[in-house]
Amino acid sequence: MMNTLFRPILIFSLVVFLVSCKNARPTNLAAESLIPKPVSVTATGKAFELSASTVLVLDDEYKMLGDSISAAAGVSLKFEQEGTYKSAIYLKIDSAVAELGREGYELTIEPASIIVRAIDRAGLFYGTQTLLQLLTRPRVDNTLQIPTGTIRDFPNYSWRGSMLDVSRHFFSVADVKRYIDLISHYKMNVLHLHLTDDQGWRIEIKSWPNLAVHGGTTQVGGGKGGYYTQEDYKSIVAHAAQRNVVIVPEIDMPSHINSALAAYGSINNPDTRFPKDGAYAGPVETRGIMDGNNKPTDLYTGMDVGWSTLSLARPSTLQFVNDVIRELAEITPGPYFHIGGDEAHVTKKEDYIKFINHFSEIVKANNKQMIGWEEISQANIDGNSIAQHWASEEHAKAAAAKGAKIIMSPSKKVYLDMQYDSTTRIGLHWAAYIEVDDCYNWDPATRVQGITRDNIMGIEAPVWTETIVNMADIEYMAFPRLIGVAEIGWTPTEARTWDEYKVRLGKHAPHLQKLGIDFYRSPKVNWE
Repeated sequence: MMNTLFRPILIFSLVVFLVSCKNARPTNLAAESLIPKPVSVTATGKAFELSASTVLVLDDEYKMLGDSISAAAGVSLKFEQEGTYKSAIYLKIDSAVAELGREGYELTIEPASIIVRAIDRAGLFYGTQTLLQLLTRPRVDNTLQIPTGTIRDFPNYSWRGSMLDVSRHFFSVADVKRYIDLISHYKMNVLHLHLTDDQGWRIEIKSWPNLAVHGGTTQVGGGKGGYYTQEDYKSIVAHAAQRNVVIVPEIDMPSHINSALAAYGSINNPDTRFPKDGAYAGPVETRGIMDGNNKPTDLYTGMDVGWSTLSLARPSTLQFVNDVIRELAEITPGPYFHIGGDEAHVTKKEDYIKFINHFSEIVKANNKQMIGWEEISQANIDGNSIAQHWASEEHAKAAAAKGAKIIMSPSKKVYLDMQYDSTTRIGLHWAAYIEVDDCYNWDPATRVQGITRDNIMGIEAPVWTETIVNMADIEYMAFPRLIGVAEIGWTPTEARTWDEYKVRLGKHAPHLQKLGIDFYRSPKVNWE
């Protein structure tokens, strides 16, 4: 099957292959507009010519990478497992580049060969992504010519991710896989899936089936919602793994939980009331009040936050939490489990602390490492926990002081659902209007006083979907800001400046177009 990321490129490339482009022969590898910017580029002033006779030399396990190269080149290249050829692209596992780490790679381009070397599949994947950007270019006299030289590259941070909210609006398996294709192409290695919230429960839990069957039937503004079966989820996880992306599931608790309370009255909280916006889906006579008699709440379709909560007084609550974490952990091969923990406005503080402590123990018992939004710093966390900073510097600093590692997701910089400016057709702006330069111009290691590079695992750019309803919306709000975040995570801080990046970004526009992305054309960038 053709690599889905480059299906539109194949069509484009075949057309251009037949219509000769009279462009200058490219010879300066250092002048290429690669994103993220590589650590080291050395140009040698010549060119490699790719043609139908070029051979791909790689082991069978890397055939997916070979397919993506063929698709980007617009020709069906022959595969071989070994040998020397007059024109060839080699993908090699090579211990000689061990100093670059498992995600690092060396890309050597010579007039007769291209060689991607790495010590791990992850490095081969990222080296191939760089090569794909070099391949999607105009032809010169009906040939695809790549400037020669050497790229040596490795990431700045180990955690480079995005969060996709599939609860406020539901997105299909195909949409999630498309998003994985896009983020991994820019060397991001984490997809955090926000699977549950007040508006919808999106993952099948076999021991509590009504969570998805009923709790997943709506979304913000109404509509049919949806959910992933466990087989769907496994398919997403497998797709991600092929692209060196770890899936981090989030079950948001103890607040943001109404979809579960609507599915099972046995875990509702009699002290909680619906928000005043009146956005609900259910009988009028039961609207607004969760009673203490095992009566489910109404489904909710509004956008207010912080008003729902679990109750420790309910005998079923911790069994529910245990079952959900156990089932989801069993089908999540990655080492992390996100328990949410944010905006628990109506949860009593003493109960909140007890909840987070319970969640931590349950996650640990299921052989995962707990992640939570920065508010979890109020509980008894330690170096076994990870806190995600989004709003409160005090909470983030408290988490770091307790030994927790920090994921940097400052809402004023990397919340990709925030509008670019007041004219943006969708999105919110409660955190800020975030133009492309605002999203790029910051340093995770200096963002919060008292949190140093040693405290930080990396960065993550969330896409909340209260106003985002389809894949086109996701791509418009995420691009091009997301690739700037990807560069922050990958490229050394001292090698980044906005003035240099905006030129590269403008020249990168044809590549975004070939990927089929309808991106936001910021007036702060001179787009080609």
